[in-house]
Amino acid sequence: MADWPLTADLGPLGALPTAPRLARGFIGAVLNSWGLEALIDDAELLASELTTNVVRASTNPDGSPMYDDEGKLPVLWVRLLSDGYQLMIEIWDTLPVVLGAPVVRHPDPDEESGRGLEMIDALAEDWGWESVPGWAGKRVWAVLTISGGDSPGASFLA
Repeated sequence: MADWPLTADLGPLGALPTAPRLARGFIGAVLNSWGLEALIDDAELLASELTTNVVRASTNPDGSPMYDDEGKLPVLWVRLLSDGYQLMIEIWDTLPVVLGAPVVRHPDPDEESGRGLEMIDALAEDWGWESVPGWAGKRVWAVLTISGGDSPGASFLA
């Protein structure tokens, strides 16, 4: 595991349709301040897909929010980490793994959804998910490589 001297967190956010938009705005602001503007589009897309997955898993078939047995709305957090050479995007949520475990699908060409994890697989250097001991939900992560040996992020840390 790399040492991540740059970190930024957003949350908790309710697992509502507004969460992906908030995540994109957060990522744009943070990456701009870190000198990693070149990664903003890909990072926003990755975070948007990952947060959208949490929102969809937290929504009833009629489109209403799903609440747990205690009447609580599932929540999520967005965390960015960078060592100047890589950017890790983490999405933490409170969904039981049975409701929100990421599974790559291979939808038919006429299907309107189901391509998000394929897109993440194509854009990210690596990605994955895990349940975390002592945590009710899971952590999904994706890594982007900062191109060029003299990356702005690396010089930001100097």
